[in-house]
Amino acid sequence: MADPARAQRLAKRISAIVASAIGGEIKDPRLRHITITDARVTGDLHDATVFYTVMPETLGEQPDYDAAAAGLAKARGILRSKVGAGTGVRFTPTLTFVLDTVPDTAREMDELLARAKAHDAEVAARAAGARPAGDADPYRDTGAAETGQDSE
Repeated sequence: MADPARAQRLAKRISAIVASAIGGEIKDPRLRHITITDARVTGDLHDATVFYTVMPETLGEQPDYDAAAAGLAKARGILRSKVGAGTGVRFTPTLTFVLDTVPDTAREMDELLARAKAHDAEVAARAAGARPAGDADPYRDTGAAETGQDSE
């Protein structure tokens, strides 16, 4: 089992090497809009998981996740060779590519927060002109105030 700090350093290096290779050296058009977001390496340094996102070509369009996954699968061997040459470790880790769902989850959370904020504003607008159904202070004991006794 390797040192966890070493595994983190290796993961960061793998992420940089893969991103650089996708950005400048591999000419597959399916990889044009891929962004490497993170990488994780197992404790024995034999397997690496690389997380990626796919940006749409134009605004309002859905990204082509299947084409990106196919492009990464085809380039896996070349990328592993580049990782081996760039890291200098004894055993080059196998690469597994996983679509990163954090941006989608963050967008959904933003939408939920916006809906909650709008609902809170609606409730506050209704409450602004509201009056209590009974007395203004239902816990006030008017009988004890008149006789001078404390109510317990």
